[in-house]
Amino acid sequence: MEEAKQLFKKLKIHTLLDLALIIPASYNDTTLSTTLELGKVNTLEAKVIDTNIFSGKLRVTFQLLQSGRRLSSTFFRVTPYHHKLFEVGSNHVIQGKLEEYKGYLQMSQPKSIKQIGKITPKYKTLLKESEIASLIECYVTERNLFNEGLDSKEVATLMHIHFPKSMEEVYENGAFKPDFVKVLKFVEAFNHLKKLRGKRADFPALRALHGDIKPFVENLPFTLTDEQQEVITQIQQDLARKDKAAKRMVVGDVGSGKTMVILASVMMALPYKSILMAPTSLLALQLYEEACKHLPKEVKVALVMQGKDEGDYREADFIIGTHALLYKEDLPQASLVMVDEQHRFGTKQRQSLEALVSGEDKHLKCSTSEVLNAESYKKPHFIQFSATPIPRTQAMMESELLDVSLITTTPFQREVLTQTISKPDFPNLLGHIKEEIAQKHQVLIIYPLVEESTEVPYQSLEESRGFWESKFDNVYVTHGKDKQKEEVLLEFREKGDILLATTVVEVGISLPRLTLIVIVGAERLGLATLHQLRGRVGRNGLKSWCYLYSNSHANERLTRFTQTTNGFDIAKLDLKFRDSGDILDGTIQSGQKFKWLDMGEDEKVIVKAKNRFGSMG
Repeated sequence: MEEAKQLFKKLKIHTLLDLALIIPASYNDTTLSTTLELGKVNTLEAKVIDTNIFSGKLRVTFQLLQSGRRLSSTFFRVTPYHHKLFEVGSNHVIQGKLEEYKGYLQMSQPKSIKQIGKITPKYKTLLKESEIASLIECYVTERNLFNEGLDSKEVATLMHIHFPKSMEEVYENGAFKPDFVKVLKFVEAFNHLKKLRGKRADFPALRALHGDIKPFVENLPFTLTDEQQEVITQIQQDLARKDKAAKRMVVGDVGSGKTMVILASVMMALPYKSILMAPTSLLALQLYEEACKHLPKEVKVALVMQGKDEGDYREADFIIGTHALLYKEDLPQASLVMVDEQHRFGTKQRQSLEALVSGEDKHLKCSTSEVLNAESYKKPHFIQFSATPIPRTQAMMESELLDVSLITTTPFQREVLTQTISKPDFPNLLGHIKEEIAQKHQVLIIYPLVEESTEVPYQSLEESRGFWESKFDNVYVTHGKDKQKEEVLLEFREKGDILLATTVVEVGISLPRLTLIVIVGAERLGLATLHQLRGRVGRNGLKSWCYLYSNSHANERLTRFTQTTNGFDIAKLDLKFRDSGDILDGTIQSGQKFKWLDMGEDEKVIVKAKNRFGSMG
């Protein structure tokens, strides 16, 4: 048992289905061939009728017992063993690739098989063949597979794959049968959902929250979209529970109005406190401005940033801050904790904030198991927000670990034209930039690198800077390592015409006058990043343009991107063009790869796997 544990550890597997999903890479089949198949591996009964040595190689002539035809074989690197084994008159079962040359059958270096009629799976793992075979034999049994929740067809398929009676049972045209692939997709989804479900830990809430959102909603200068209202209702139901602290992720496309959902949640928490952590000072400041503008005047709002506070956070109803919040030891207890752009924070940072404001931070000194077993360990309601759309399939997966809401529509129709351009289009681009600046609009140009590099066939930000500064006024420059980047962005928002930057602006400041973005070397970026960058323009309904500048012609990925504006469709496209099955991090493990399941296409499979849990109760 201990030995098996060590082997499981070596394979990095945690469940029986992890083991069952280690599928043979190939099979060694020693069943006798009934016909001669050229170009394929044949297993044939044969008798040695002649041997001779030629240029150090051993030539053996066999007579095939079934057909009576002759077959010649050549052996290289000959040892005394070969001479003894293939004595004239000896009988063998030989196996190798059968070829024909000028009417003569040939088989290069055939093996002499001792045991016939056996199919042996070959696994590619870190273990020895004998070790993996003994694990599979010991644990992959019908009873164990049924106990995991699989049905009879799924159990039979896995048993056929690991213990086949014939190759026809498993393969069709040299690959697994389509029905078998369907089962493997399902088992992969089912196993993953099961693991996520096992990771979910629910806790009682500090308190149920029933604050009235009417004073906020009725005062808004616009009407909330149906999806915003639907998500707000889901959050109301979450926060009204005392037995279970909310654990929800709200995923909204760029400009989908997540801020209004945040502010509605603050209203629900009243008269108790809520807190929100944002990844950058810019985002925190922007949320603070929106909160002051739209929340009723009697709701006290405070801002906490490194070296800069607004309002008294000890007295406030709603505290907004960066990770500077984690260093405030006197943060008041909050009944609702929210994190914006949750993927920008590590899990530990999110947990620290939750613990810090739950009034139970003494539990931080306990072990995880002690905390999990502490029935009385109450937690604040927790909502995380993300502007990185995920495929519906992934949302369905993650909803085993936490509740997921998607906002797929935007409050107003954004008119953004996306086009791929290259060097010959540059004069027209310059003309268009001048037109936009003349209308008091702003332009953003994204470069792949800050400084020159021989690896990248595009100009860097520093190399291009002189050109733009000589042609235009009010040119601002910033990048990831720029310590002043937030001040630069704020000043650009008020006074700038052109901003040269790296992808630092991907998630961040709202620039209402921005109508034109140029992304240099666009083919180097993921579609999700391109979509986030495109989301910077047209925020206030102004007609806008996104130009993808690329030296590579007819890039299918970029062409498809220009035809798609919905972030959730982009996320699906991103999966199609990347390794299908990369689960984006945030809540689970990063880089989860699926071998059979296609996260872009196999929605029905995931629905079926989730429904199986429902039927299991």
